Amino acid sequence: MADANSCRQTLERYLKARIPIISVRTTERARALELLRGIISSLNIPGFVHTLSQGMRDLVTNRSINEDRSVPGALDFASQQISQRQNLTFVLTEVADIEDDTPTARQFQDVVMLAAEKGGCLVIITSKPVWGQLQRLGMTITLDLPSEDEMRAVIQELISSYKGQITIEWAEKEEREAAAILAGVSKIEAENVIATLVAKGVIKNSDMSELIHAKDRIFSDISGVERVKLDGFDVSVGGLAGLKAWLDRERPLLTADLRERGIRPPRGCLLVGVPDCGKSLSAKAVAATWNLPLYRLDLANIYGQYVGQSEGRLKEALESADHVAPCVLWIDEIEKGLAGVTQGGGDGGTSSRIVGHFLFWLQESRARVFVVATANDVSRLPPELLRRGRFDELFFVDLPTPEERREIIAIYIKSGLKREFEPSLMDELVQLSEGFAGADLQSAVREVVKEAFRKGEAGDASVTPELFRRSFQNIVPLSKTNPEKIEEIRAWGRDRAVSASGQPIEHAGAPVKGRRAILV
Repeated sequence: MADANSCRQTLERYLKARIPIISVRTTERARALELLRGIISSLNIPGFVHTLSQGMRDLVTNRSINEDRSVPGALDFASQQISQRQNLTFVLTEVADIEDDTPTARQFQDVVMLAAEKGGCLVIITSKPVWGQLQRLGMTITLDLPSEDEMRAVIQELISSYKGQITIEWAEKEEREAAAILAGVSKIEAENVIATLVAKGVIKNSDMSELIHAKDRIFSDISGVERVKLDGFDVSVGGLAGLKAWLDRERPLLTADLRERGIRPPRGCLLVGVPDCGKSLSAKAVAATWNLPLYRLDLANIYGQYVGQSEGRLKEALESADHVAPCVLWIDEIEKGLAGVTQGGGDGGTSSRIVGHFLFWLQESRARVFVVATANDVSRLPPELLRRGRFDELFFVDLPTPEERREIIAIYIKSGLKREFEPSLMDELVQLSEGFAGADLQSAVREVVKEAFRKGEAGDASVTPELFRRSFQNIVPLSKTNPEKIEEIRAWGRDRAVSASGQPIEHAGAPVKGRRAILV
């Protein structure tokens, strides 16, 4: 890992030492050339750069030196010059077929061995590995994407020249937040995003959401994770007051600069509990409320048939999530993707390696990725996932309480029928829905809405209290068809998780003290 400062210092030492071949691993060719140009100029040594579009040119003055635009032609020219002059440096920017033992790699090897004798130096700017025998003749350095500090400097440089010409509301706090949002993109991509803000003629504090969406568009087709569209999504989630209060406290920390405090941004939460009680809906609501892009990672679909393929897919998916940060990463029914560990394996250790890699990323990554993972079958969760330091909090989502059922029913009625009902009917529906999950409540109200739609303009007259009663009485919830399963899930959650509703987890109709309370 190397930011621009440390990369510059290391490159300068390599060039002074006349290392015969230096591989600069980066996706930002222009930024790497800018660094090399500054170093070559300060050391006052001859430096040349080859591109496929312009051939060989002087790195500092940009004067044409050799018009042969092919890589073999550039290597022939470099070999000829190195044999005649001392301390020449050649930078090649677009080299293919250098990862393996190929004719191009062999030609490179010959020129590098000559450079070692004559004090010459070849610098390759590439995003790919270099053939092992060639790379062992020199050194490698990685130039990472701009850090938050570097990104802030880029932002300041871009907007400072417009101060006095356009309205700029950003102060130091907003600049830091913008830098945190744009971390993970290249310098030129960040410059393009800021330029679009400048083009409006005003830069407002409210433009932070535009930065997030602009970055999201840059990574609109990232591999390994699925983009979940939330356009027009209703963020109303009934109940879960404890979870909501905790999320409200965590949101400002996601884009805050916490490095001086020595802590990482919020990592996320694991939601376990009774099926169909709003866990997946909560993940969508977090992204919609926080105005962040939502990506879904399906662990069950990353498994491949070849050795190492599954681990490679997971690594690529998590790296993609890191690049698009800040974002919300939703992992639905996480136990299905990690089930091989608790079931004794049988897959050659793939599940164990998947769990190990995922937990390492979960604990060590400093990217602003807020993970919302959900699980129904808690018995299939590996114990390592539940240790402190993985997720920031473990919440238990229980069947909704009477007050939560009232809130949920009101949300669905208002959404589907665009009106409210008298309190007496609502009291009766809350009683009829004892033991209902959130999905059961939605299903009951949906039947009423469908009947109103079928009746057309006369629908309001057909939506009677009796229709509501029949619709709710026709629902047979899981708590009645499989009460043993519900009690098993609740028994697990009492001592291990925080109640998402802020209320104690119930047992046989009576509340039992939970693990600890949520501070509201």
